[in-house]
Amino acid sequence: MEASEFEARKQELMEECTIRPEVFVRLMPRLERFMVPFVGRLARKEQIEHARTFVRGLLSDLEHKNAESIAYLFGQERMPLQHFLGVSCWDDKPLRDELVSQIGKQLGEVDGVIVFDPSAFPKSGCDSVGVARQWCGRLGKVDNCQVGIFMGYVSSREHALVDMRLYLPKEWTNDRKRREKAGVPKEIRYRTRHELCLEMLAEHAQQLPHQWITGDDEMGRPYWFRRRLDVLDERYLLAVPCNTTVRDLEVDPPAYSGRGRYPKRPWIRVDRLLKTLQENDWTEIDVRDGSKGPLIVEAVKRRVMGRTDKRQEGHEEVFVAIRYKDRDDQRVVQTDYYLSNASGDTALTQFARAAKAEHRIEECIQRAKGKAGLADYEVRTWNGWHHHQTLSLIATWFLVTETRRGKKWTPAITLQQIQEGIALILHNRCGCG
Repeated sequence: MEASEFEARKQELMEECTIRPEVFVRLMPRLERFMVPFVGRLARKEQIEHARTFVRGLLSDLEHKNAESIAYLFGQERMPLQHFLGVSCWDDKPLRDELVSQIGKQLGEVDGVIVFDPSAFPKSGCDSVGVARQWCGRLGKVDNCQVGIFMGYVSSREHALVDMRLYLPKEWTNDRKRREKAGVPKEIRYRTRHELCLEMLAEHAQQLPHQWITGDDEMGRPYWFRRRLDVLDERYLLAVPCNTTVRDLEVDPPAYSGRGRYPKRPWIRVDRLLKTLQENDWTEIDVRDGSKGPLIVEAVKRRVMGRTDKRQEGHEEVFVAIRYKDRDDQRVVQTDYYLSNASGDTALTQFARAAKAEHRIEECIQRAKGKAGLADYEVRTWNGWHHHQTLSLIATWFLVTETRRGKKWTPAITLQQIQEGIALILHNRCGCG
């Protein structure tokens, strides 16, 4: 960016009526202070400098936020930064522990929500660690990709990603040569996506005050995972596929014939269960104010009996359905299905709040990919993937903290405006075009 272009854009930014100049004053010194507890977990001086450089690059407006582009942005050789990211053996876990600690202290509320959400990264080759043909939500089909399992935290204060795990398919865990080439540690064994979630929950639950565990229908599909959370005394609201079967406990069982066992209520798909309900069974809920006015959803709940993975009766659950209608013609445009171990008298507003939190983490992942280069890595190794993801989560957390700080000055400030301010300052300091 030329000096004249920089000054022109700076003037435009300062003239926007919703932004006060105080928001950007001493932004870079704040970033330096922000990084202190994270880089303090690194052992060597050059690692500290590389971490700072990489996070600044992730916060820039580079189109591709990989090690090579970031190194060139700051006038550095690419090899040292690439080595730091993909080869160097520094431990990324202490940095994420610091991240969890900060998020728990700054965003923590007793009624917070922990959310688990898998996210795919499409890949064209077969050498990147964990890559395989598997479901890719971004493409909407089974394709070649890596899958990360992300843990997020939502409260009324904000929402943020706190940790992640790389899902390693069975074909990887059983291939010794492939593992060695990608640097997969010997102690890593096959774990399902749900087992990875339980691992993160065990590690961080105490630092993240919460009332709910939520997740998408991939998380809620297996009965054993819901049952495990129930045994752990964790209250969940997990989305489930429309073909999930339950017994409706709010209808009478079939009449007894007088002989043999008493008949049980039949199993029924949750989407078909909805068709047995009346319109007056639904309750309208004002979830939040949207850009086009109040967002009104309709919800219904039923006491049901869950079905185990072995097609037997499980524990009692609450089936919750939430549907969204078009604002103009009141046409139903989407219906989401959930199962919960909450008590049957739990208010529908509480279920709706937890369901909304699950969608917030989808926003978090898109924010990290779009604003902090979460998917821009070009590393193939186990260490490289975890190093990049960790630094991207830290960069995204800085954007969140700056947005919260900026709203004290200007309530209408956006994440986009914060990042524009960061990018302008970085361009001005390094004289980049």
